[in-house]
Amino acid sequence: MQFFFGGRRPEGVPLVYEARDWNHAVFIGASMRSEATAAAEFKGKMIMHDPFAMRPFVGYNMGDYFKHWANFGSKKNLKLPKVFHVNWFRKDAQGKFMWPGYGDNVRVLDWVLKRVENPDPSTAVESPIGFLPTKSHFNLKGIENESSIDWDGMFHVPKSFWLKEVEEIRKYFDDNIGSDLPKEVKAELDKLEQRVKSC
Repeated sequence: MQFFFGGRRPEGVPLVYEARDWNHAVFIGASMRSEATAAAEFKGKMIMHDPFAMRPFVGYNMGDYFKHWANFGSKKNLKLPKVFHVNWFRKDAQGKFMWPGYGDNVRVLDWVLKRVENPDPSTAVESPIGFLPTKSHFNLKGIENESSIDWDGMFHVPKSFWLKEVEEIRKYFDDNIGSDLPKEVKAELDKLEQRVKSC
């Protein structure tokens, strides 16, 4: 079993990455940000905070909502799903989408299934934000214009971008969740900041 979170991010966020563990997975959901679309209340291309992709719909305290998810990590004999974040919308310096999308998204799902069914360490590499695919275990065979796929660009984790991301997430948590922010989520934000600073 696996869960997917995803946001429309034109820069900085890789095509796909895997959470390190359950607390990290909850943090990924809690810290989701996405470019606004017509489906949300914002207009234009601003990046909005959208925890668990539920911002317009959660009817109770968001900190309690985060805690509800975090609590699953302490339940014994519960097989927790692996959690992944996807971003089909990263753009290159010319403003073109780096991933073709549509039917080729199944290639991402193929890698995810490898990680779920038989998590061979060679299928992923550790990064400050989670586990990224290794090119040798990601099926690009037969993809249209394979030579035009900028693998390194799609999976680059820019230090300056992610330090800014940490700053924006922390401000959002402070302003909107405050003292209701679960300690598990705060700890993951702190750890992300330290990993990014160390890379």
